[in-house]
Amino acid sequence: PLLFQQIYQFFSFLLKYLQSLFLLNKSIATKKNTTLQKGLQYYKGKTLVLDLDETLVHSVRLGTTDTVHISTSIKKKTIEVTSDKQSILYQVYKRPHVDFFLSTISKWYKVVIFTASMSEYADPVIDWLDEDQTLISQRYFRQSCIFQDGNYLKDISIAESDLAKVCLIDNSPAAYELCQENAIPIPTWISNPKDDCLLDLLPLLDALRFTADVRSVLSLRDPTAQQT
Repeated sequence: PLLFQQIYQFFSFLLKYLQSLFLLNKSIATKKNTTLQKGLQYYKGKTLVLDLDETLVHSVRLGTTDTVHISTSIKKKTIEVTSDKQSILYQVYKRPHVDFFLSTISKWYKVVIFTASMSEYADPVIDWLDEDQTLISQRYFRQSCIFQDGNYLKDISIAESDLAKVCLIDNSPAAYELCQENAIPIPTWISNPKDDCLLDLLPLLDALRFTADVRSVLSLRDPTAQQT
C-alpha cells in the first residue's frame, strides 16, 4: 500500500506540474498574441505620399535646349501633353529602381502621388509608373497645393487626416514646409544611372509601418541634415 500511495502522489504531483506548465504557456501565448495584435493595429492604414518629378522621374521637354545626357540604361518614354490646344512632347525618365520601389511599398502602404505638376502632364506619367493600376491609390496635382512665396506647399492631411499615419517623400524642402515632422527628404534625381536612393529608403519605410506614430521616429533625424 505504501508503494501505491507513493506512486499515486508522484503522478498527482506530475499532473499538477503539467497543468501549471500548460497554463503558463497559455498565458505567454496570450501576451504574445496581444502584442502581435497591437503591432498589426499600428501596421494597418499607413499612407505614403510621394512627390513625382525629381523624386520618381525626371522629364525633359523635347524641342528645347534644355538637354541632359542620360544613360541609355535608364527607362524612358515619350509622353504627349495637350495644353491650351498645343501639343507638347516630354521625354520622361524613370529613376533607377522605381518599379521595384513602388511594387514593394504598395504592399506596405496606401500609396499616394502628390505633385506640383499639372494633371495634364502628371496623369500620363503616373499611368506609366502604374500600368496595371494596382500600385497607386490616389493622385493630387498642382491645384491641391498651397501657393506661397513662389513655392507650392503640400498639405498631406488631404491624403490622411491622422498625421501619425502618413509620411511624405519629396526632394523639395519647400514642399513639406507644412509637414516637416512627416517628411522624408530624398536627393534630387536628374540622370545618375547608379542612383540607389529609393532602395536606401526601404529599410526605414519597412520599420515605420509598425510604429504607432511615424513622427516619433522621423523626429530622431538630425534636423540640420539636408538632402540635395
